[in-house]
Amino acid sequence: MPKPTTTKGRATTKAAKTRTVAAIPAATKSQGANGLAPPPARKKAAAKPVIAANPKPVTVKPVATKPVTETVASAPAAQAAPPPSPTPEAPPAAAKTAVPLPPAPEPLVNSTWMPSDPADYARNLAKLMEGSGKAWTTIVQRAAPSPKLPEMTESAKAFGVVTQSWLAEPEKLLEAQKALATRYYELWQSTLKRGVGHTVAPVVTPEPGDNRFKDPDWKAHPYFDTWKQYYLITSQWLDGLVDDAPGIDDRTKQRADFYLRQITTAASPSNHPLTNPEVIRATLESSGGNLVKGMENFQRDLERSGAMLSVAQSDTEAFEVGRNVATTPGKVVFQNSVIQLLQYTPTTKTVHRVPLLIVPPWINKFYILDLQPQKSFIKYAVDQGFTVFVVSWVNPDGALASKTFEDYAREGILAAADAVSRATDVHKINVLGYCVGGTLLATTLAWLAAANEDRFRSATFLAAQVDFEKAGDLLVFIDDNQLNKLEATMAEAGGVLDGGRMAQVFNMMRPRDLIWPYVDNNYMLGKKPMAFDLLYWNQDSTRMCAANHIFYLRNFYLENKLAKGGMSFGGRTLDMAAVKLPVYELAAKEDHIAPAESVYRGARLFGGPVRYVMAGSGHIAGVINPPGKPKYQYWSAGEALPPSLAEWQAKAAETAGSWWPDWSAWLAGHAGEQVNARPPGEGLAVLEDAPGSYVRVKA
Repeated sequence: MPKPTTTKGRATTKAAKTRTVAAIPAATKSQGANGLAPPPARKKAAAKPVIAANPKPVTVKPVATKPVTETVASAPAAQAAPPPSPTPEAPPAAAKTAVPLPPAPEPLVNSTWMPSDPADYARNLAKLMEGSGKAWTTIVQRAAPSPKLPEMTESAKAFGVVTQSWLAEPEKLLEAQKALATRYYELWQSTLKRGVGHTVAPVVTPEPGDNRFKDPDWKAHPYFDTWKQYYLITSQWLDGLVDDAPGIDDRTKQRADFYLRQITTAASPSNHPLTNPEVIRATLESSGGNLVKGMENFQRDLERSGAMLSVAQSDTEAFEVGRNVATTPGKVVFQNSVIQLLQYTPTTKTVHRVPLLIVPPWINKFYILDLQPQKSFIKYAVDQGFTVFVVSWVNPDGALASKTFEDYAREGILAAADAVSRATDVHKINVLGYCVGGTLLATTLAWLAAANEDRFRSATFLAAQVDFEKAGDLLVFIDDNQLNKLEATMAEAGGVLDGGRMAQVFNMMRPRDLIWPYVDNNYMLGKKPMAFDLLYWNQDSTRMCAANHIFYLRNFYLENKLAKGGMSFGGRTLDMAAVKLPVYELAAKEDHIAPAESVYRGARLFGGPVRYVMAGSGHIAGVINPPGKPKYQYWSAGEALPPSLAEWQAKAAETAGSWWPDWSAWLAGHAGEQVNARPPGEGLAVLEDAPGSYVRVKA
């Protein structure tokens, strides 16, 4: 018989004192040493495993915070502390009151921690090991050489500078470490209180819109909630180390922050199978079948990727160019080695006399503006009564490696404009440039203005930069050293930049949205990527000519020559103030490629009237926001552009819905009177049906 002990008037035994209520149940006698109970008798259908929420706290009086025994001895009313009973196994009946413990939390996933079918689970583990071996063999035997990633060296440099800056300020570093320890201690206390049944407020919560922790168990279950909070505390502290690093210039901070974001995003507990509740449920419900399917998805991505793994973002079999994307009817009416020119079939009996030429970026393909019909900007423009022509850039190979930025201006924009004028018998046409297509357009307009050549009536720019001083995270990759390495890499690849390389750079700018959700969905949950036309387009990358790409990065991103008035192009010195034609300038509020502030700075360089409009969302969703199902709003404030974007925003008016009607009304004012609709090919030869053959070439 164990010797009784006395604790604040409570008669307990040493054995009873060892019983505790844990957030995650420990092994019981029936479970054995490893904490796993033997599987229950097989039933017709296995019970669906669930993850239990935190148990509802139970109040125990007079002491409610540490229930330790199944029965608690109560003191008589007249005594504050009765002496210990000489026979604890038989206390007086009047002094014994049964008080139930708070219910123990449910097990993590199910009552046995066992998959629904253990035998099937064993078979799936064997399949998983076999698949892992095949994937590793594919990686080892891959014909393509391992890519040279200057990011590894650059990130080490940036982190080294930040580290040295903190080591030089030991007192500040100590304060930062104390702050982190304090936050960890708060989390530890919170977890303990929750483990014994208290309801406690979280120490830290995810920022709004963070979909990584949307599963209810990230809040409801202490195990996952603790992992989540530990991660958030640590990642926020690391962010602060970079932001508050003493004596570091802004460019170094930007680089360190960018590379730190890659690391902390990858380290999220949502990206690991043992700390993601959705993955654990899927694994037990399917007896590991999700992991087998995930390995098959991984192997498939490996086989279709080049030197760098391309994680599928969309069901690649769900779409086909010309079948359910890029379907607006039209014809190819002109082509050369750089472009095909598409003219679209009118849908109105009459059209505006002045046609519209659209110049998309050559990074990715033009049909971002012609996705499915309800989201097609091109179809919308045609339906508004404009004669629409679109440039479809070539997907270049080594034979076009020497094509320059100037070649793209002459053989792209100017050659297309000449063809449009011949087809419509209109000399001065309207033109639109998107992203880098807009940068090329602005350069071409400045080149024409330098010789007083008047070829265009108005210009529209969509998320296009002219001033690159505030060009966003792409500046992380821009300096002489990195550009020299990139130039050498392209030379080794035959004079082109692999399309997957540029796609990976853009994905790295938003890893939380464009990389890890698809890793989790495809590889850990074993699901097929959803069918999404925009993400299908995002995967349909293009190569880039070395000469053109290096000129673009050096002259715009590195040296910002066009904005500074120092660019010489085609034998002429360029001045953006000489461009006097009317301009419609669209920026996107959350654009990470062409930030709204960068676009605004460029808009102020034009010498003529500029209507600056800022759409909601980002680089793609802000532009592709059709009137039928608008998701975002836009802001406008007339043609006066004050010195800063903040001043413009202070007076800008918000309008719900799509910016497309606003642009259409503006363009109609520069498109002339109505004339009979023009069928494609009138005045030019019809070469083939839209969307043409250039857009179908895969990188």
